[in-house]
Amino acid sequence: MDTRDLATFATVARLGGMGRAARALNTVQSNVTQRVRRLEEQLGVALFERSRAGARLTAAGERLMPYAARLDALLAEASRAARDDGAPSGTLVVGSLETTAALRLSPLLASYAAAHPHVDLVLCTGTTAELIEQVLAREVEGAFVCGPITHADLVTAPVFEEELALLTAPGTRDVSDLLLQPDLRLIILRAGCSYRQRLEELLARRGIVGLRRLEFGTLEAILGAVAAGLGITLMPRALVGPVWRGGKIAVHRLPRTEAHVQTLFVRRHDMLCSSALLAFQKHVRAGKSR
Repeated sequence: MDTRDLATFATVARLGGMGRAARALNTVQSNVTQRVRRLEEQLGVALFERSRAGARLTAAGERLMPYAARLDALLAEASRAARDDGAPSGTLVVGSLETTAALRLSPLLASYAAAHPHVDLVLCTGTTAELIEQVLAREVEGAFVCGPITHADLVTAPVFEEELALLTAPGTRDVSDLLLQPDLRLIILRAGCSYRQRLEELLARRGIVGLRRLEFGTLEAILGAVAAGLGITLMPRALVGPVWRGGKIAVHRLPRTEAHVQTLFVRRHDMLCSSALLAFQKHVRAGKSR
């Protein structure tokens, strides 16, 4: 099986057509069609259903696609390994929770970029669930996520510790009474957010389940909705310092067993740990200890 045939197959699957794949690969459509047909003949199965609208994966193509994507990532990683001479350089893609990026990473990213000018650093934000999937898919070299995390393919290292707090509209003094209100709503990020899960677990331990949810896409929107009295949320206490001091939000501390959570840096154990990533991890550890 030719790796170039597999790469062409993956491009057609991703773009949904032979012509579109040919343009992306800077070749003619007949070359793309020939490679796909050769792969189909070798495997003895049809990989695409062709139509005027394009090419759609068959069941066999769906089964092959993860292997083609994995091989493509492995070849790219092999190329990076061959060029990595120990001096941090090239592109480094890391992921982070939005809260961690806002609270912890800005000065670290700035000082890392200054210390290693030959590294092109890319930061992707997402929920813990999204970031772990990206690490496992080799789309990012590592990510800051909310612990605990247990996965056979991941190496984890504790980096930061956060104190979570319950946030409500200003003027709320008795959280217990608030939690009993029948129209109480949770102001949360999309599914996969670790703080969303922790808030639901915290309320479930108090016998409160089935609350209505309002989902917002940014931390600023969540804080604004809470300040407006639309509901409650759970966030790192340090994140809302300026808002809290301005009297726009009430911050309610929780018992230590519920409040404290570790932020972990996770990466695949079988993925190349590039010189750029090694330098980044060292830089974060050094910055944390200051």
